[in-house]
Amino acid sequence: MTKSGSIRAGIGGWIFEPWRGTFYPEGLAKTKELHYASRQLATIEINGTYYGSQKPATFAKWASDVPEGFVFSLKGNRFVTNRRVLAEAGESIERFVTQGIIELGPHLGPILWQFAPTKKFDAQDFGAFLALLPEKQDGVKLRHTVEVRHPSFATPEFVALARKHGVAITYAEHFEYPEIADVTADFVYARLQKGKDEIATAYTADALDRWAERARLWAEGGQPDDLRYADPEQAAPKEPRDVFVYFIHEGKVRAPNAARALMERVEVV
Repeated sequence: MTKSGSIRAGIGGWIFEPWRGTFYPEGLAKTKELHYASRQLATIEINGTYYGSQKPATFAKWASDVPEGFVFSLKGNRFVTNRRVLAEAGESIERFVTQGIIELGPHLGPILWQFAPTKKFDAQDFGAFLALLPEKQDGVKLRHTVEVRHPSFATPEFVALARKHGVAITYAEHFEYPEIADVTADFVYARLQKGKDEIATAYTADALDRWAERARLWAEGGQPDDLRYADPEQAAPKEPRDVFVYFIHEGKVRAPNAARALMERVEVV
């Protein structure tokens, strides 16, 4: 067993007009942006899969554009999570995982299932939803994480359900949504959403230092003692975990700089 899992920091998507000339070199063709971004960053969270299906050839093309070791995370389709009864999402989940995502091959990372801020915790229904998430697709292991945004989820019962099914709870650093740092899977998924465009790296140097330390701790199997937990009495087993950190939403113009700055910190031996 290794002493530490991998740490990858990245951004949401790679198509964003303000990145042209700030992140992307002047004159870079739009068709070359993924090629460039994937050599500057370790991971990208794809948002387009939230709004609609993609063709297998599209996933294969994305995979061919990125280098070895690069990983995409995919946002699960909104028709899965934006429903009153989650236990009835089985057909939509199957449609999502069979659309061709395995064409990403070794570049396939976690699937993020994001819920509306109005979706409240219902233990029976949410437990039924977690049970629907497949462990594999065509022999390929799938990793799932859920981003919940209603305060009712900040309960030990939710943590226990996620841990039972081996699904990660997305740690969302946000101005309005609950922050739940409980580790419930064999990987950690964090979305940092408090960046500022007036800071060159979206987050201050001190803040990035703290996030680098937390990422290293997660990778080594620990849990930071300065984050909020829904069930602080039940710590996860101490074992190496892969860590995914995304700089999302606020401070988006500077998000690529934030991801690179974080990676510089965690790669220092």
